[in-house]
Amino acid sequence: MRQQLLSLLLLACAAMIPTSAEVPSLIAIQDARIVTVSGAVIEKGNVVLNRGIITDVGPAAAIPKGAWIVDGKGLTVYPGLIDAFSTWGIPEAATAAPATGGGRGGAIQVQITPGQAATPQATPARSQGPQDRPGTNSWVKAADLVKPTDRRLDQARGAGFTSAVTFPRQGLIGGHGAVVNLGGETSGKMIVEPDAGLHMTTQPSGYSGYPNSLMGVFAYFRQLWLDAGHYKLSRELYAQSPASVPRPEYDRALEGILGARRLLLPASGPIQLDRMTGLSADLKTPAVYWGVVEGYRMADTLKKAGASVILNVKWPVKERDTDPEQVDSLRTLELRDKAPTSPAILAAAGVRFAVSSDGIDAPRDIIRALKKSIDLGLKKEDALRALTLSAAEIYGVSARLGSIEKGKIANLIVTTGDLFDDKTKVQLIFVDGVKYLPPPETPQGPAGGFPGGRPGPTGPVDQEVR
Repeated sequence: MRQQLLSLLLLACAAMIPTSAEVPSLIAIQDARIVTVSGAVIEKGNVVLNRGIITDVGPAAAIPKGAWIVDGKGLTVYPGLIDAFSTWGIPEAATAAPATGGGRGGAIQVQITPGQAATPQATPARSQGPQDRPGTNSWVKAADLVKPTDRRLDQARGAGFTSAVTFPRQGLIGGHGAVVNLGGETSGKMIVEPDAGLHMTTQPSGYSGYPNSLMGVFAYFRQLWLDAGHYKLSRELYAQSPASVPRPEYDRALEGILGARRLLLPASGPIQLDRMTGLSADLKTPAVYWGVVEGYRMADTLKKAGASVILNVKWPVKERDTDPEQVDSLRTLELRDKAPTSPAILAAAGVRFAVSSDGIDAPRDIIRALKKSIDLGLKKEDALRALTLSAAEIYGVSARLGSIEKGKIANLIVTTGDLFDDKTKVQLIFVDGVKYLPPPETPQGPAGGFPGGRPGPTGPVDQEVR
């Protein structure tokens, strides 16, 4: 008798658990305010989603028979937000094997913590020159590292983010980023674009020895690209005459360099920007510049160069518990005062920019940071574009993401009002047409991360909303 009761209980519990097959594929959001980004705001209209794609949108969009209906009265629909320079999707405890030895061996195991320098588990050999490939992980791909189990995804979705451009960041050359959706049952289903660009920095980490100066780092980058060009030529000659030309040694570091479609280069201020635009020209590879904390001083130069940038919106503030006798420099005071005006100045100059979660613990703080810029003159439509379509354009995925249009991926958020209103809540999130609920409100976690919600309420759900 006890065994029978236990079996019945297990069957009842199993029946209560939604499966992916139970999540409807044909969905209609009805009578909502729709902010398309790419066009005019639709004050009252419908959005139809089918199998993860937006199939119709507009005031007269027909609702198909059998569609699962979301009552949008009093709600606003936005495109899902995009974090344009992130580590979301790469779990905090992910283990990779980037090395000081490039494609020629010498790998060391490294623990990667998003947003922080990796800590080697073994002492790396001292680099003697460019042949050692110091800090070079150009073969590492974010598309191979992302996992749907990253605890940060719940909170990111809850803030309205449905996609991120995530990068491995260990070393001088961290590896290739990927455009990912922040939902999906498997890692493969998260990938929108596996090659978003090659992450680079000038801050040494994960090796000792050469190059140990800024000049050395730039010289190393130039040498690496020269080596890659020679490597490519050697492969081509060998392919033409394998019997008479020595077979070139395989070098995964150079393979990664040759595969770079764009570079992600740091440019915090005008001086660094000048160096990086010169480097991009020398390497004959287009670049997107990240950081840009002094964007208010860089707008004219960026516009003239036709450059796109990823803006760090963690605005500088006076640190807590500092020496009360410490006197801040005029430059520091100016940076704190003017950094939040950068988005408005860049937008007015016609510079295309997106925003990054870099250094920000809670995803909602990204929107709060832009709200501060709005208070200082940034137009709301420019702020929203930076969070959506501009990010998609920068990475070449605007045909799939960034606005509410027929044929695009069904990444949407449904809010109770204006996105930049402090009282507005995100009610529903759609990622690839799958509906999620925001996680329960929880206290912010320690610096460097934030807690994930419970899997049940925040995963895909299939109840109708009225």
